[in-house]
Amino acid sequence: MEQIMPQNENRKNLPDEEIGKAKQRENGGALEKNEEQSRWLKKFRQELIIGGYSTRTQKMYMYYVKMFLKSIEKDIEKVERDDIVGFLAERKEKENVSNATLALIHAALRFFFHDIVGKKIVEDIKTPRKAKKLPVVLTKEEVKALILATKAKRNRLIVQFLYSTGCRVSEATKLQVTDLNLKERIATVKGGKGNKDRTIILSKEWIKGIKKYLARKKAKTPYVFSKKNGKPISTDTVQRIVKKAAEKAGIEKEVTPHKLRHSYATHLLEAGENIRKIQELLGHTNLNTTQIYTQVSIQELKKVQSPLDKL
Repeated sequence: MEQIMPQNENRKNLPDEEIGKAKQRENGGALEKNEEQSRWLKKFRQELIIGGYSTRTQKMYMYYVKMFLKSIEKDIEKVERDDIVGFLAERKEKENVSNATLALIHAALRFFFHDIVGKKIVEDIKTPRKAKKLPVVLTKEEVKALILATKAKRNRLIVQFLYSTGCRVSEATKLQVTDLNLKERIATVKGGKGNKDRTIILSKEWIKGIKKYLARKKAKTPYVFSKKNGKPISTDTVQRIVKKAAEKAGIEKEVTPHKLRHSYATHLLEAGENIRKIQELLGHTNLNTTQIYTQVSIQELKKVQSPLDKL
């Protein structure tokens, strides 16, 4: 009968030949496990691509599933509910991840085990609801200061575009010249969130600037906002552009490209625009998502006079 490999501390009692065989068995098992995981992860990634998940979501889902698989010492098909509960609890206790991050990890593991592995072991695991926070909105004066603080022509056009259209940063980086209809003052956002196309309205001021910019642009590229080599600008670069401009403008709020989207929606509401039109422009599937901006439109609320004051 083949000798079973004992724990590491007992290896010194084995002959060198047996130790060598044991190591081979261990290495072989580890290699087999890695190959199995690679096959499952490849299938997982393919399903995410086919499902139309954004590149960012794909990366996050892959990251957390890989983290989970690395933490367990068993075959994927032998994973149980308790393994996942323990992993989620550890993220909360040791890393103090936010409820939103915990929900993201839960969603990634649910997709992987339910849809890929075929084990419905995540469905009844409860995670805390994400805290609903009111979005941070810039005042119109802060938006002006932000734009003025952005000196480089391309960068200023990016900031203006984000605020004047309410586009997501990923949508701005993917925007192509053929998506623009400057004569009609509209553009098509292709493959937005949920892989849906939509029409956005372009600012007259932005159109003036983009015409000059594209006419002088040296790089031959289909992208509106690109690097010198013609490749599309990255979302990280746009994040840095906005952050740097906010610091230069002396804005104390945390300013991100998404905050410009919040500001766009809120300022439209304050100007009296119909909420359903704003829903379409933002690309929200559910009107409830858009309605959160009605709660932050304080300036509009201040215009309402109490009936007592009219007596």
